[in-house]
Amino acid sequence: MTRLRYKTLVDKFAADIRAGHLSPGTRLPTHRQLASDAGMSLVTATRVYAELEAMGLVSGEAGRGTFVREISLPPNLGIEQYAAADMVDLNFNYPSFSSQTELLRSALRQLATSGELEALLRYQPHGGRQHERVTVAQHLKERGLNVNADNVLIVSGAQHGLATTVMALLKPGDVVAVDALTYPGFKILAETYHLELVAIPAAGEGPDLAALEKRCKQRRIRALYTMPTLHNPLGWVMSEHQRKNLIELARKYGLLIIEDAAYAFLAKNSPPPLAMMAPEITIYVSGFSKNIATGLRVGFIAAPVEKIPALERAIRATTWNTPTVMTAITCEWIADGTISRLEEEKRQDAQMRQLIAKEVFEGMRYVSHPSSYFLWLPLTEEARADQVAMALMREHISVSTSESFATSVHVPHAIRLALGSIELTPLRTALEKVRYIVEMYSCL
Repeated sequence: MTRLRYKTLVDKFAADIRAGHLSPGTRLPTHRQLASDAGMSLVTATRVYAELEAMGLVSGEAGRGTFVREISLPPNLGIEQYAAADMVDLNFNYPSFSSQTELLRSALRQLATSGELEALLRYQPHGGRQHERVTVAQHLKERGLNVNADNVLIVSGAQHGLATTVMALLKPGDVVAVDALTYPGFKILAETYHLELVAIPAAGEGPDLAALEKRCKQRRIRALYTMPTLHNPLGWVMSEHQRKNLIELARKYGLLIIEDAAYAFLAKNSPPPLAMMAPEITIYVSGFSKNIATGLRVGFIAAPVEKIPALERAIRATTWNTPTVMTAITCEWIADGTISRLEEEKRQDAQMRQLIAKEVFEGMRYVSHPSSYFLWLPLTEEARADQVAMALMREHISVSTSESFATSVHVPHAIRLALGSIELTPLRTALEKVRYIVEMYSCL
C-alpha cells in the first residue's frame, strides 16, 4: 500500500507539473510536511522528491527547499548547440573575424600548389607528422611551455585531446578532482568513461587547495582536471604561488594533472603553465578553436615522453590521425605568424566585449576576466536560472545555466554569457535584454 501511495504521488506531481498546474519556481512542501500530508514516512517522502528530481521535474536546493523546474527548456542546455536562425547565441563561443574567410581561401590556394599535396591523401603518423610536431612545440615554447616535438601529439581539437587523455591514462571507476564549476565537455567525458568526479570549491582566484587535500585524504583520487589560466566559466588566472602549492599537493598524493588551456592565449603575462612547472605529472591540452576558428578541429597534447605511446594508441583507436589538410594549414599559420596576430586581435576584441558588458551590467555583481570571452552572472535569491534562461529563449537569446557547469550537489543559480559569437552592436542589445530579464525575475 505504501509503495502504491508513493508511486501515485509521484505520478500526480509529475502530471501537475507537465500540465502547468504547478508552475516553474513553485516551492513544494518540505519533506516532513509532505510525509505528514500524505500519511507516509519521511524516508518515503524523500523518495518521492528524489524520483521527481531524477525525472528532471524538480530541483532540491540546500537550505531553500524543493522547487518545480522549468521543463520547457531544451535538454542539456549549455552542452548541446541550438542553432535556430533567429537565436542570438550567448551560449557558445566561436570568435571569428570576417577577414578569416579570405585567410582560409588564400591558405587553400597556397596548399593546392604545394609539392606535398599528394602526401596529404595518405594515412599519417598517429601523433602527427614530425615536422608539424616540431612546429607545434615551437608554438608552445613561445607561450611559456618549453617542450620538444617528442612530447607533442596533434589531435582533432582540444575536446579530442581530453578524450584521448582520459582513454589512455585513466580507467573506469577512477576518481578525478575537478572544480565545483567546470567545463561541461569534461563532465560528458567523465560520464562516458565512467569516472567519478569529486568537486573542489573555489577560493578566490583558484580552487580551494585545503579542500583538495581533505578530499585526497578521504579518497584515492587518481587525477586533477584544472584550468589554471582563464578558467571556464569563472575566468580566474591562478597565481604562481597557488600553482606551486597545487603541484606540491599533486606530487604528495600522486595525482595526474590534466591542464586545459583552451582559453589561456587570452591572458597575457600569466604565470607559467603547470606543465612547465611539473612536466613529469602534467598532461597539457589545448587547440586552435578559439584563437583561429572552431571548424578547424586541430589541437595538441603535451605530455611526458613515457606516456606518449599510450596516448598514440588512443588517437589510433579514435581518429587514426588528425585531418591532414587542416593540420597543414594550421602549422603554416603558426610558422608565418598568422596565429600570433589573430591571438592579439582576439585579445583586443574580447576586451572590447568585456567593456560593453561592464557598461551594461554596472551595479550588478558578475565574475569575469577583462580579456575573456565569457562572464558568470550569479542570480539573486529570488531568481531561478531555469526561469531566466527560458524567458531569454522567448526573447530569442540562448544562454548557459549553471547546471551544465556544476559538479557539486548544490547547483548555484547563475548563468554564463558567451560574448564571442555575435557582432558588437547586437551584443550590447542582447546583454541589455539579459539585464532586464534578470532584474525582472529578481523582483518576483
